Amino acid sequence: MARPIVHDHAVRQRLLEITAELVDREGPARVTLRDVAAAADTSTSAVYSLFGGKAQLLTAAVDDGFRSFGESQEEAAKDGLQGLGRAYRTWALAHPALYRLMFSGALATYIDCSPTPEVASASMLPLVEAVTIAQETGLLRRENPQTVAMAIWGQVHGLVSLELARMNEPGADWAAIYEAALEGVARAWAA
Repeated sequence: MARPIVHDHAVRQRLLEITAELVDREGPARVTLRDVAAAADTSTSAVYSLFGGKAQLLTAAVDDGFRSFGESQEEAAKDGLQGLGRAYRTWALAHPALYRLMFSGALATYIDCSPTPEVASASMLPLVEAVTIAQETGLLRRENPQTVAMAIWGQVHGLVSLELARMNEPGADWAAIYEAALEGVARAWAA
């Protein structure tokens, strides 16, 4: 008789989401596998079975974030650079703990943990492809598409990071600020 699968995809996903939330709130050094398992209403053996240990769990959480982010960018690609920029902000605001986990660098200073390069790179492909298309159609200057994509990414990433950090005056209209930045980026790289 086969043993039933105890640790399914739902448990795995719950562990990844809770890991991002706990690390965001407590910091990577203070979060234990026992904390994660308890918050996910499962056992530490589930964590070890599914991930192997803390470093692997943290890497999986970061990779899961990049996969989710990449999927949102792929869905928005049909709307061009403006659509990708808006999707970037929408995703980050919907997943603030995961966003900070992916981009803060806090994990790397604590434990040997960084995103899988292929997963992180794949999440940015829709932006590079949109830049290339915009260059081919004469909308953007013809410069190295990777360079242009990184410059654009830096602009939107910086604004989203400031918004999430609440680095603003009370009542600041972040949506309007963000739209103005997207328009500015488009003008800066226009052909």
